[in-house]
Amino acid sequence: MSRYNARVVEPKWQQAWDDASVFKAERDESRAKYYVLEMFPYPSGRIHMGHVRNYTMGDVVARYKAVNGFNVLHPMGWDAFGLPAENAAMEKGVHPGEWTYQNIADMREQLKPMGLSIDWSRELATCDPEYYGQQQAMFIDMMDKGLVYRKKAVVNWDPVDMTVLANEQVEAGRGWRSGALVERKELTQWFFKISAFSEDLLSAIDKLDGWPDKVRLMQQNWIGKSRGLEFSFERVDGGEKIEVYTTRPDTLNGASFVGVSPDHPIAKQLEAENADVAAFVAECRKGGTTEEAIETAPKLGMDTGIRVKHPIYEDRELPVWIANFILMDYGTGAIFGCPAHDQRDLDFCRKYDLPVIDTFFALDDETPVAKDAFVPPKTEKVKWVDHFAGLDAATGQEAIDATIAYIEKEGWGKGTTNYRLRDWGASRQRFWGCPIPVVHCEKCGVVPEKKENLPVELPKDATFDRPGNPLNWHPTWRDVPCPECGAPAQRETDTMDTFVDSSWYFARFTAPRADTPTVDADLSYWMNVDQYIGGVEHAILHLLYARFFARAMNLTGHMPDSATEPFNALFTQGMVCHETYKDPDGKWLNPDDIKPVKGGYETQDGRPVTVGPSIKMSKSKKNVVDPEDIIDQYGADTARWFVMSDSPPERDVEWTASGAEAAWKHLQRVWRLADELETADAEGSDADNLALDKACHRAIDEVTKGIEGFAFNKSVAKLYELTNALAKSKADKATRSRVLKVMAQLMQPMTPHLAEELWAHLGGEGLVAQADWPKADPAMLVDDDVTLPIQINGKRRDEITVPKSMPKEEVEKLVLANETVIKMLDGATPKKLIVVPGRIVNVVV
Repeated sequence: MSRYNARVVEPKWQQAWDDASVFKAERDESRAKYYVLEMFPYPSGRIHMGHVRNYTMGDVVARYKAVNGFNVLHPMGWDAFGLPAENAAMEKGVHPGEWTYQNIADMREQLKPMGLSIDWSRELATCDPEYYGQQQAMFIDMMDKGLVYRKKAVVNWDPVDMTVLANEQVEAGRGWRSGALVERKELTQWFFKISAFSEDLLSAIDKLDGWPDKVRLMQQNWIGKSRGLEFSFERVDGGEKIEVYTTRPDTLNGASFVGVSPDHPIAKQLEAENADVAAFVAECRKGGTTEEAIETAPKLGMDTGIRVKHPIYEDRELPVWIANFILMDYGTGAIFGCPAHDQRDLDFCRKYDLPVIDTFFALDDETPVAKDAFVPPKTEKVKWVDHFAGLDAATGQEAIDATIAYIEKEGWGKGTTNYRLRDWGASRQRFWGCPIPVVHCEKCGVVPEKKENLPVELPKDATFDRPGNPLNWHPTWRDVPCPECGAPAQRETDTMDTFVDSSWYFARFTAPRADTPTVDADLSYWMNVDQYIGGVEHAILHLLYARFFARAMNLTGHMPDSATEPFNALFTQGMVCHETYKDPDGKWLNPDDIKPVKGGYETQDGRPVTVGPSIKMSKSKKNVVDPEDIIDQYGADTARWFVMSDSPPERDVEWTASGAEAAWKHLQRVWRLADELETADAEGSDADNLALDKACHRAIDEVTKGIEGFAFNKSVAKLYELTNALAKSKADKATRSRVLKVMAQLMQPMTPHLAEELWAHLGGEGLVAQADWPKADPAMLVDDDVTLPIQINGKRRDEITVPKSMPKEEVEKLVLANETVIKMLDGATPKKLIVVPGRIVNVVV
């Protein structure tokens, strides 16, 4: 086979791996395990180049660890619940399950040709009753432990998708799927008590050594630990005190108003009594509850007419305002406003003509606050103006601590630690999700379903002919007897947030067919996930929930103590990007819609094309390359090689047609080196053989370091070097054959099909996917030679490689015998010949 034919070769070796069950993972206590996991995909129906890059990275690690003696677990599943399936049900008139399982089948068939070393026997989908039934069992266990509860809460409501959204699912004030402006709505919801783990989740971040610093910082900021002061304002009218929490008690002498959330008890009381207040509060609730939505929304306020006493200055009274930028579920739902030193408060006070009182100045600037609030860092020293605790110049943090100590001594407040992290609202008013396994009974209240009745399955005859949740009007599913008393009752029609499904799937993979959520022996052997790979966009949404769930599973007996931090190492890969193209009318063009011409591109009908920046592949921008087309044209190994070679894996990679073709040509070149070995006539001196052997061992060393360090592009670069060394080498046939076999082993994680074909062609025993990883000989890594550039009249013209110990006189003889030097001298004698040992040779003509 003079030309490598991927269409023939790749299916052949995939079948060989399946026949030999090479990638099937079995618990074996006698072997060290290694668990590799990529974040599982949503079954949209099509794989994309991002999938190719993500799963190739995981596959490189899995294959590498396997040939280094580890018992590797490398599973695949589907994050299969969610709104797109319901949207499809409404648009196409099919059940969400039918649409989802067809997409899973399609994507499985697209992924398998990639040659991934996946144990497909462990495949799972979160929409399988076998999976979500065990999730329901854990939900009941968490209820028993007080980790799940139900309460009324103000939530983000998507008026188009008609469901609750977590704060993390609101982007720029809009629903992450529908794009609709999010509203506030009060509903009775189910919550996971994640806030109870705030300190544990925060302090454990420092131990996540295998995680990227940026992800650890994002989690720290999201949990948001702060130390502040809790105290109460007395009302002038003698009503109930207003409790506030502040992280800047040192600015209390600059307070100009007290603000309460539209959902604060005071606001609710006034809402019931006053139509104007009711109208104002209703307006406030049109915005979302996320901090981003509140910060960017226009500041709205209404004076309640209530006044409170300043706790320090007896002659001061402060007005109480309802303000739309105050969250009810952070702190106490009430604040004091200090506009001179908080931009949000300043904007509010300027709008409503409230006083602005400076409490400190920068040490070198006493300019009064005007347009911008003066907010110094907590580590910066400032000059205090008549501070009630007697402070002069101090840093912000020193002043905060001193103020809390002063007020605690005075006895009218206390220092308190708060966290930004709030409990996880897990209810969704959707059909295609895991049913919450409880029943509402008029006599017994909220009753968990009996475990022997699990799973509570979704009905297969739901209808989607009107907006909202079909479970609300499905009487044969909704109406059931109470599990406790047998009286008529109703099932909970809310389903779980789909992030619940992805918060424990990594544990289920260890025993995916068990009739309990997890199996102790399998968990103890396989957990933790040694290497987790996925997008940085999941740094908060998914990873924080998974960390919480591991702790909750531990408390309910479903996770060992050793796995409460489930991911030992995390890698967040970059995106796959492509140029964008527009026609003269500004419409996006597919890469197939254009053709190259001198100086750029034009459409197939000859119109000019505007080339835009290379950005993440997106259907809307039409800059998508279909992996199936690439695999069909070039083979899976070409796609795998390209996405590993072009840039560091944590950075974005730009897909180009020329790059893909270059990758294909390189793999063809590697094959030719092996295929032409039989006709090679090189005799090979000992020096030639040694030089190639040394190049081989350097490649082993560098490729190994590259894979171990997640620098796959460096491993690929070293394999390019070894290919060039083989092509230029005059080593004998036996040495070349031996080095080519090693090359097959080194390429196996990246290009497994070509590696198997090379291995078999060269007489390798068994499958290269099961051959031990080669070891570099340290003696071969010692380089006894040095390459010296030859400069002639200051310009580099050539180079020679000589032994490091070669005497200067011998180097001079080799330089004068060099063909380039002879040609440049043209019979003349050099004026100077300067040899700088180990560095350079200068010839002056």
